[in-house]
Amino acid sequence: MDDKLKTDRYEIIATVSKDGLALETMSEMIKSDREVVIAAVKQDGMALFHANDNLKADRAVVMMALDQDGTALVHADETLKMDREVVLAAVKQRGEALQFADNILKADQEVVLAALKQDGYALEYCDDTLKDDREIVFEAVRSQGQALGYASHLLKTDREIVLEAVKSSGVALSYTDDNLKANREIVLEAVEQDGFALYHASDNLKADREVVIKAVRNQGMALDYAEDSLKADREIVLEAVRNQGKALGYAAEKLRANREVVLEAVQQNGWALEYADDGLKADRKIVLEAVKNSGWSLRYASEEFQEDDELLKFAQGF
Repeated sequence: MDDKLKTDRYEIIATVSKDGLALETMSEMIKSDREVVIAAVKQDGMALFHANDNLKADRAVVMMALDQDGTALVHADETLKMDREVVLAAVKQRGEALQFADNILKADQEVVLAALKQDGYALEYCDDTLKDDREIVFEAVRSQGQALGYASHLLKTDREIVLEAVKSSGVALSYTDDNLKANREIVLEAVEQDGFALYHASDNLKADREVVIKAVRNQGMALDYAEDSLKADREIVLEAVRNQGKALGYAAEKLRANREVVLEAVQQNGWALEYADDGLKADRKIVLEAVKNSGWSLRYASEEFQEDDELLKFAQGF
């Protein structure tokens, strides 16, 4: 930026109105100019970082910055981090801004609830007393199930809270205790939201047919976590490979040699041919469906098909 632009106030305002962070390149005199700084923070709240310290303590300027980016609170004067209205404005815009508030406000229930409604993960930054508050934690997990990880130990074992958490994020199941990981209602909700939550379920529920079917319908690869006997269950494996063909790799050996199962798998993902029984890698229909889906899968077909003109035609189309 040339000297003329740096000293021409109107051009400077026009510049920071388009790029607030351009304030960084300005002179100290310009960084002390209230109108310039207001234009900058309206465009990018984080431009507050480059403002003069007096303006970082200017309540109106800071509020304008927070309206654009709540986390600009980090650059506000310490006195404003203790200002309830200022902090409320920040966390309503970005819940994670709670981390920059004064400790007193991190223990303020209204402030924390406002933060959690915007971002459940803000539970990480609130005072420990509120991590043991049922209303607070319930609000957090309703927004972000995995916020359960920041709750007190007692509330991580609260059935109603855990149920709400897994409805939002199935893998939040990982944060609760073994008793609730063995609760069928909770695990069913968890795997329906995210099949990979099956990994965190009790061994008994990994052998529960209904639980596993729900899991693989959501994430076929969750078949990996099912009890071995269910990996040999034709219906379950079919559900898994219809969702993700490569789940065939976790199926029992006899089902990797089942033509219907393998056909479903390669139609969903040609690469699943890698896991088929050698006999089916020599089945022209199976191989044709695989290369129609992914030409590169021809590498897994039997040797006799490697120079097959029709198959090569499909393969080279990828």
